[in-house]
Amino acid sequence: MDSKTNNALARNKRAKFVELANKRVNRAIKDLELVANLANRRNYDFDEEQAKKIIKVLQNQMDLLKQSFLNGNSSRQITFEL
Repeated sequence: MDSKTNNALARNKRAKFVELANKRVNRAIKDLELVANLANRRNYDFDEEQAKKIIKVLQNQMDLLKQSFLNGNSSRQITFEL
Protein backbone atom coordinates (compact mmCIF):
# COMPACT_ATOMS: atom_id res chain seq x y z
CA MET A 1 0.00 0.00 0.00
CA ASP A 2 1.15 3.48 -0.72
CA SER A 3 1.06 6.32 1.79
CA LYS A 4 -2.07 7.81 0.19
CA THR A 5 -3.97 4.56 0.77
CA ASN A 6 -2.64 4.30 4.32
CA ASN A 7 -3.75 7.87 5.06
CA ALA A 8 -7.23 7.21 3.68
CA LEU A 9 -7.49 4.01 5.74
CA ALA A 10 -6.37 5.84 8.88
CA ARG A 11 -8.95 8.59 8.26
CA ASN A 12 -11.69 5.98 7.78
CA LYS A 13 -10.70 4.20 11.00
CA ARG A 14 -10.65 7.51 12.87
CA ALA A 15 -14.03 8.57 11.44
CA LYS A 16 -15.53 5.21 12.40
CA PHE A 17 -14.07 5.54 15.91
CA VAL A 18 -15.59 9.02 16.33
CA GLU A 19 -18.96 7.88 14.99
CA LEU A 20 -19.14 4.84 17.27
CA ALA A 21 -17.70 6.67 20.29
CA ASN A 22 -20.37 9.38 20.01
CA LYS A 23 -23.16 6.81 19.82
CA ARG A 24 -21.84 4.45 22.48
CA VAL A 25 -20.77 7.05 25.04
CA ASN A 26 -24.08 8.89 24.75
CA ARG A 27 -25.94 5.57 25.16
CA ALA A 28 -23.80 4.74 28.21
CA ILE A 29 -24.53 8.14 29.73
CA LYS A 30 -28.26 7.64 29.22
CA ASP A 31 -28.08 4.14 30.72
CA LEU A 32 -26.17 5.46 33.74
CA GLU A 33 -28.86 8.09 34.22
CA LEU A 34 -31.46 5.31 34.22
CA VAL A 35 -29.46 3.37 36.82
CA ALA A 36 -29.19 6.55 38.90
CA ASN A 37 -32.99 6.79 38.83
CA LEU A 38 -33.04 3.57 40.88
CA ALA A 39 -31.69 5.61 43.81
CA ASN A 40 -35.05 7.35 44.17
CA ARG A 41 -36.40 5.98 47.44
CA ARG A 42 -39.88 7.32 46.69
CA ASN A 43 -40.11 4.81 43.83
CA TYR A 44 -37.85 1.95 44.92
CA ASP A 45 -36.90 0.02 48.03
CA PHE A 46 -33.32 -1.24 48.30
CA ASP A 47 -30.78 -1.83 50.99
CA GLU A 48 -27.27 -0.44 51.36
CA GLU A 49 -25.64 -3.71 50.25
CA GLN A 50 -27.58 -3.71 46.99
CA ALA A 51 -26.58 -0.10 46.33
CA LYS A 52 -22.94 -0.88 47.11
CA LYS A 53 -23.01 -3.87 44.76
CA ILE A 54 -24.32 -1.73 41.90
CA ILE A 55 -21.73 0.97 42.55
CA LYS A 56 -18.91 -1.58 42.85
CA VAL A 57 -19.67 -3.37 39.60
CA LEU A 58 -20.01 -0.10 37.70
CA GLN A 59 -16.76 1.23 39.18
CA ASN A 60 -14.98 -2.01 38.29
CA GLN A 61 -16.20 -1.69 34.71
CA MET A 62 -14.98 1.92 34.58
CA ASP A 63 -11.58 0.76 35.83
CA LEU A 64 -11.48 -1.91 33.10
CA LEU A 65 -12.50 0.68 30.51
CA LYS A 66 -9.67 2.96 31.61
CA GLN A 67 -7.17 0.10 31.39
CA SER A 68 -8.48 -0.81 27.93
CA PHE A 69 -7.67 2.65 26.62
CA LEU A 70 -4.31 2.80 28.38
CA ASN A 71 -3.23 -0.68 27.23
CA GLY A 72 -5.11 -0.91 23.94
CA ASN A 73 -6.86 -4.11 25.00
CA SER A 74 -10.59 -4.80 25.12
CA SER A 75 -12.11 -5.31 28.53
CA ARG A 76 -13.92 -8.46 29.47
CA GLN A 77 -17.69 -8.68 29.41
CA ILE A 78 -19.50 -9.35 32.68
CA THR A 79 -23.07 -9.82 33.69
CA PHE A 80 -24.69 -8.40 36.80
CA GLU A 81 -27.31 -9.80 39.10
CA LEU A 82 -28.36 -8.77 42.59
